Amino acid sequence: MKRSDLVADTAIALLAERGMRGLTHRAVDEAASLPPGSTSNLARTRAALLELTLARLTELESTVFDPEALASPVTADGVARVVARALHAQLLDRRRTLARYELALEATRRPELRAVYDLAGRRFREVAVALLVAMGSADPERHAGELVAFAEGLMFYAVAGAGGTSAEDDLRRAVADLLTGMLR
Repeated sequence: MKRSDLVADTAIALLAERGMRGLTHRAVDEAASLPPGSTSNLARTRAALLELTLARLTELESTVFDPEALASPVTADGVARVVARALHAQLLDRRRTLARYELALEATRRPELRAVYDLAGRRFREVAVALLVAMGSADPERHAGELVAFAEGLMFYAVAGAGGTSAEDDLRRAVADLLTGMLR
């Protein structure tokens, strides 16, 4: 494993366990069993550490969302299946989702992190727009935003609300219901 991945993976775990206050260069060094100063050598500032962590988180999250798994033609049920699989994977590894929420909140206070966070999120929205275009949406940009917001809401409800982790099939039905309503 590359040292940058080790540092970022450790930072993700620390964000999930301790929150933003628990993420320090020293804490990453200790939790990753690295010599003191290793994290600082890789990411000099807190901003650099947050950006490294967000980049790794985006990389990990993109591996669970596989739009290539869709059959052609793209259908609401196929999209619902792929989205539900991705959501379920995110919810099974709650650490990533909790870390992303910590970073999202921090991005509201740090414009430089907001720019990185928004760029990362745009990749997922662009895929959603393309899928909705393929399904014949009358307003794919708006519908993509609504699909992403719906998925975020499901994850937040499961991780921070009272929802708990839903079965993948329950998630598929919820996403299918949303898409059916959008595409009427």
